[in-house]
Amino acid sequence: MAGLKDKRGFIDKDRLDLTERKAMEYWQKRWGVTKDQLTAAHRKVGRNTKDIAAELGKKR
Repeated sequence: MAGLKDKRGFIDKDRLDLTERKAMEYWQKRWGVTKDQLTAAHRKVGRNTKDIAAELGKKR
């Protein structure tokens, strides 16, 4: 399974966990959105990054 690495190990590229600070920072920077926008999209469509990207109008 492909993923992003940080000091503690692995960040999943397919699912977003709102409690993982590094993952939140990564996706905020990658999509150019705020934490609130990312959280709202996550709550609306779920934790799949493909669905979140579509909701935000961004490419995954």
